[in-house]
Amino acid sequence: MKLLSTVAWSVLALALSSQAPGRAHAQQVAAADTEVDTIVVTGTRRIDRTAFESAAPVDVVSQEALRNTVSDEIMDKLAATTPSFNVQRLPAADGQAFVRPATLRGLSPDQTLVLVNGKRRHRSAVLGGRGQQGVDLASLGTSGIERIEVLRDGASAQYGSDAIAGVINILLSNQVGFDGHAQYGRYYAGDGDKTELGGRYGVAIGNGGSLVGALDYTNAEATSRTRQRPDAIAFQAANPTINVKNPVQRWGQPDREVWRASLNLVLPMGDNVEGYAFGTYSDMHGETDFNWRNPSTDTSYRTSPAFPGWSLNQLYPAGFSPIFGQDETNASLTGGLRGDAMGWSWDASIGWGRDDVDYFLNNSINASFGPQSPTSFDAGALIQKEQTLNLDASRPLEWSFLAKPANLAVGLEARKETYEIQAGDRYSWDVGPGAPAGLPSGSNGFPGYAPSQAGSWDQTSYAGYVDLDLPITDKFGADIAIRHEDFSEFGQTTDGKIAARYEFTPNFAIRGAVSTGFRAPTAGQINNTRTSQGLNTTTLLLFTSGRLSPINPISQALGGKPLEPEESKNLSLGFVFRQGGFTASVDYYRIDVDNRFAVSPNFTVTPALRAQLIAAGVPGADSLTTVSYFTNSFDTRTQGVDVVGSWRGQLFGGKAGVTAAWNWNDTKVTRSKLTEVSNLARVNLENGLPQNAANVTFDYSRGRFSGMIRTRWSGEWTDAQANGAADLIQNFAGKALVDLSVSAELTDKIKLTVGAENLFDTYPDEATFQASRGLIYSRNAPYDTDGGLWYARISAKF
Repeated sequence: MKLLSTVAWSVLALALSSQAPGRAHAQQVAAADTEVDTIVVTGTRRIDRTAFESAAPVDVVSQEALRNTVSDEIMDKLAATTPSFNVQRLPAADGQAFVRPATLRGLSPDQTLVLVNGKRRHRSAVLGGRGQQGVDLASLGTSGIERIEVLRDGASAQYGSDAIAGVINILLSNQVGFDGHAQYGRYYAGDGDKTELGGRYGVAIGNGGSLVGALDYTNAEATSRTRQRPDAIAFQAANPTINVKNPVQRWGQPDREVWRASLNLVLPMGDNVEGYAFGTYSDMHGETDFNWRNPSTDTSYRTSPAFPGWSLNQLYPAGFSPIFGQDETNASLTGGLRGDAMGWSWDASIGWGRDDVDYFLNNSINASFGPQSPTSFDAGALIQKEQTLNLDASRPLEWSFLAKPANLAVGLEARKETYEIQAGDRYSWDVGPGAPAGLPSGSNGFPGYAPSQAGSWDQTSYAGYVDLDLPITDKFGADIAIRHEDFSEFGQTTDGKIAARYEFTPNFAIRGAVSTGFRAPTAGQINNTRTSQGLNTTTLLLFTSGRLSPINPISQALGGKPLEPEESKNLSLGFVFRQGGFTASVDYYRIDVDNRFAVSPNFTVTPALRAQLIAAGVPGADSLTTVSYFTNSFDTRTQGVDVVGSWRGQLFGGKAGVTAAWNWNDTKVTRSKLTEVSNLARVNLENGLPQNAANVTFDYSRGRFSGMIRTRWSGEWTDAQANGAADLIQNFAGKALVDLSVSAELTDKIKLTVGAENLFDTYPDEATFQASRGLIYSRNAPYDTDGGLWYARISAKF
């Protein structure tokens, strides 16, 4: 660390006394017109490396490829183009219904680092059910994006925490002029109407500068793939005078209204220095259904001497399904200076990001307060804040024994993360006078955060790195990187990476890398406490589960320990080939991850434990049935193969292209702490996502007309869910979905596109074990389960 600090501080002193820019990089990127020759900036510190020349696999997803997927969310667009990338839609899964978990190579969502313009993106405030706290990709609009680079290789030695599976680098546009679109779509089933509007406008500034602004708007109505619950049918039959809604609850996509904006500025400040700044902002409102409360069985319908003459039947005679929602604002701003001086290129920046998630609940009750309770609640808020300082510098090194100059890069980073919980209104968490009679406390469906859970916690880290790129011969090159990082909450870590590439011919090369990596526990994972409710599909009774902080004294009494970093060892080996208009790559990878996070097995709440939980101020503790905590629970080995190929050329008087990709991915638990890992967690990790996935896309254009047909295939997978004291497990067959679109240029500047996703209205196998609560298709499916969707889009470019 002393050597790293000496080198890095020397660079800092040099940079502060120097001036410079790096417009050459932007010009080279703009000049590239094919993916294989595109200059990439992810996974390398050089400014002249193409995707074909990279020592690690880098996918380049163009703006045109992003437009060929109907969804307004980046995750779905990446899943349609990158088989090793998966995203799930989780209805009725609290905040995950809106902040959806997305994974690369089957690893945790927070084991993939996300960058915007090469700078670290802040996390979401929402923690997933398995403890993950990743980036909310849905907070970024697509109109302002030039392209996305996906590095499929471990990169912690280059970028720090989270880059175990790889890196997603979202590059904002610096193109001048106007580009806009309007789109409308609807599912074949007649619901889920979605309206999208988007536009980007850029102006040139000085010599090589630009200012580009983009705005996207989406209004998406809910979908429902639901049957009436059997217990609702029985309740209606027993109470013919009561009008029971059919269905009593909705399973499907939520109602959403989203605004997203971005701004990207490059400001020339002389011959050798330029300033830059970019920011993003999003505002999302969403609502979704929770499980139906049956008046015949739900404990909220009990009577209490505290409320003579009152019963919940007076308010909700047909039962009720709480409506859960969130208002989320997500913002980031990064600015800096970059330049060239005395042979060095340097970049100094400061970044800020914040995600605010405010939860609310409607059509519910805090039954313990009886008639005093409102039916709508402010359940509290989660806030994630991050500040980052970076200084990076690089220079070529002329060494006589090398085929061409080496590239030395060094840098420093300081980062602070803050996680905050704000309490909800009193009725969302408090215990009322009806509790002694068994009336449950807290807002039913999602008990609010109590003052005892509220607070603010932070973690700081400091890092330094050295990266040396060595072109040893004309055919053989290597890249060596080492990074040391110090975290306030758990200590220090040092990681390294060696990547190499050997070029047999200009059109064929082998490549490989070995590296170590890590993912640091976040302040949110260390301190967050949550209460949630579910439905036992056998008894049809609600159960309430509590997840405690791992440092909570009650967790520690149950065996919990402070969280440690997840650590990885990465190995990859592959080859790349090109001939004429054809390119292909095959890459094998193996990723060993130790100390992976999971949720502990559920502990039954005994009367003594309940008394402890009530004394600790855990909301809804009076009705808790089980509790758990986050823990470092097991080690895994993930291995797989990525095969990617593409061809572009002339066909029947027009231009055609074919891209195909296949991913095989297998994860096994290699070691577990038997007292802390459940069979459910094991099944989800090993089989919860398809081991095989592929896509094939054919596009063709001639004159004013063009079209695209794409097939997306997902292999077999297993759904495993908790069900009170039992686990529910079901295997599902693979499915293929076909997308089709046709476009016509109405004028030189306006284009009309019509098409369909899931053209043949394909659905997955039904989730038989969930039929008792009206759910037809598993909510954990690796693709949307709403059937076919048609759409029309008109776009303009000036």
